[in-house]
Formats: sequence, structure tokens, C-alpha cells
Amino acid sequence: MKKNKKRVFDVVLASLCLILFSPLLILIAILVKLDSKGPIIFKQIRVGRNMKDFHLAKFRTMYVTQSNNSLLTIGNRDNRITRIGYWLRKYKLDELPQLLNVLKGQMSFVGPRPEVRKYVNLYSEEQRYVLSVKPGITDWASVEFCNENELLKHAENPETYYIERIIPAKIKQNMRYIKQNDILTDFKIIWLTINRIVIN
Repeated sequence: MKKNKKRVFDVVLASLCLILFSPLLILIAILVKLDSKGPIIFKQIRVGRNMKDFHLAKFRTMYVTQSNNSLLTIGNRDNRITRIGYWLRKYKLDELPQLLNVLKGQMSFVGPRPEVRKYVNLYSEEQRYVLSVKPGITDWASVEFCNENELLKHAENPETYYIERIIPAKIKQNMRYIKQNDILTDFKIIWLTINRIVIN
């Protein structure tokens, strides 16, 4: 997909979603605030296009004061997750604030999911090719690994499993997307993502 067409697609769709989902966004914000102490929006530094860091936005789904600072969420019932956070994660509603990242031009609707610097630093030179495009809210890897938290839950060493098995598999799917990047592919990925969320 040509960059200018993709940008128009992202801006139009993100704007429409923000308008249509504004009542839901307000409701979620209220529920997050009432459920536990802390900010409504959680921001985390992720690596974007051309290795540039940016602040990815999500609705906060975890308690603020936690001794476990692992970057990975292990299972859907991770004890760091708040009551409302469980449901937001289950239906991927915590990702909605990333519509603002899309409007800012930091992300696209569809593209490789942005990773934290710790894991990006482990990429090989070939794997870093995925950073040649804007990261996205969803991608082929998001569809395939919709149950990633549960996979990590059953791993003997979750972080090792993530680094050695999941990251390479995700990058393989990212490469697939970069090679076949058009509007129809984006719509297909968005549709499949919604289906996986509903089925789960």
C-alpha cells in the first residue's frame, strides 16, 4: 500500500472510530478510575519505525504498586491485573487509546506490533527490517497469537519462551505483511482480529 493512501486510510478510520466509540471510551475511563488507584491511561515506551521510541497509550489494566516488574503478562488471570483490566484485556478494549497514536502518525491501524526496547535489542540485523514500517494496532501476528498470555502461562520459562519462540514467529508474520501490504490485506487483518476477539 502506498504511504500516502495508507496514511489517509489510517486518519479517516481512526477519526471515525474515536467519534463512534467516544461514549465507550468515556465509560471505560470512568470504570478504570473507579476500579483502582492510578492514572486512566498507561503509557509505555515502544520502538517504532526506524528504531525511534514513542509512547504507546493503553487504558491502564494493572495495579500501580507492584513488586513484579516483568514486561510479560502471564495468563489472563495475572495477579497484577485489575478487575476491570481483565475484561479490557479479554476484548482488547485497552488498546483503543492507540487510535491517538495513529492520528499522531506514530502508528498505523495495521502493521507489526511495536515491541519494547529490551526485546528489540535482541533482534538480528535481518529481523530489524520490521522496523522499516510503522507499527500497528494489529497484524498477522496478533491474529495468530491472540492467546499469547495463555501460551506463556504454560511455558516452563515464560521469558525464554517468548524470546526464543514467540518473537521469531511474530517477526516471520511481520515480514509476510511487509511483502504483501495493500488495503485489502489491512481490511482482512482487521476483520480476522475482530473475529478472534469475539470468539475468545
